Amino acid sequence: NFDEFYGGMKGAPKFPSSLPIRFLLRYYQRSGDRSFLDMATLTLEKMAAGGINDQLGGGFHRYSVDPEWLVPHFEKMLYDNALLSIAYLEGYQASGREDFAQTVRHTLDYIAREMTSPEGGFYSATDADSKNPQDHYEEGWFFTWTPEELDQLLNQQQAQLIKTFYGVTDNGNFEGRTIFNRTLSKAETAKQLQLSTEQLQQLLTQSHELLYQHRSGRPKTLLDDKILTAWNGLMISAFASAGFVLNEPRYIEQAQHAADFILTNLYKEGRLRRSYKDGQARHNAYLDDYANFITALLDLNEATAEPR
Repeated sequence: NFDEFYGGMKGAPKFPSSLPIRFLLRYYQRSGDRSFLDMATLTLEKMAAGGINDQLGGGFHRYSVDPEWLVPHFEKMLYDNALLSIAYLEGYQASGREDFAQTVRHTLDYIAREMTSPEGGFYSATDADSKNPQDHYEEGWFFTWTPEELDQLLNQQQAQLIKTFYGVTDNGNFEGRTIFNRTLSKAETAKQLQLSTEQLQQLLTQSHELLYQHRSGRPKTLLDDKILTAWNGLMISAFASAGFVLNEPRYIEQAQHAADFILTNLYKEGRLRRSYKDGQARHNAYLDDYANFITALLDLNEATAEPR
């Protein structure tokens, strides 16, 4: 069932393949058969380049409606981004590919910036729909672009780079607008535009900052601000593991803050609660809450060596 062109499973809709990838990496580790590593790394590569990955702001959408990871259902779920962060981290460990480590950073920085409560817990999800300029809710409008918008916001060289690197066309790839996706590598883009690697990266960084700032002023997608113990456990593991493997203390600190939040607000009289919203913890926890939070504490202990 492996899709040898785009990775993941054949067919559509196509959901992120985080747990199959981790299985393949372990099978490769035990067997030494590189074909299983190749299946995992192709899938990671294609998902990271596709529209399912928010190329500008970070974080993965819920699934793609096509086999190419191009057009997503634009919802973003906390658990997907936690599990995918760990899959990319393990892909980096198995292959040494720095682009996988960068995808981990891009995803976790999004979570830290946009999906973390002031107290340190992680929110659950963002919706697919947001208001368009006509004040109607429209799926994907927040995340998509036209050439005209890019020309207004960027200088000529920046706009040309973004259009080339992210496949922006007049016709678009989603209802007349374009979902950013990486159609060329950085090296291919630099060669086509006659830029050095340093020039390309500098222009990309500048353009990303301008576009992200503009996008942040658009009407935002709706936020599900429930804080769920099970999903927070998954994300604490992601931050703790990434901080340990990538030598990024800030990620370990983020994991500690979230664990402190759960222990302070959702752990009562020796039992966990499942959900927190509007200052109140609700509902007895289920097995996945206990399993994921215990795993998170073990991962934090490995990352910090703190007996607590």
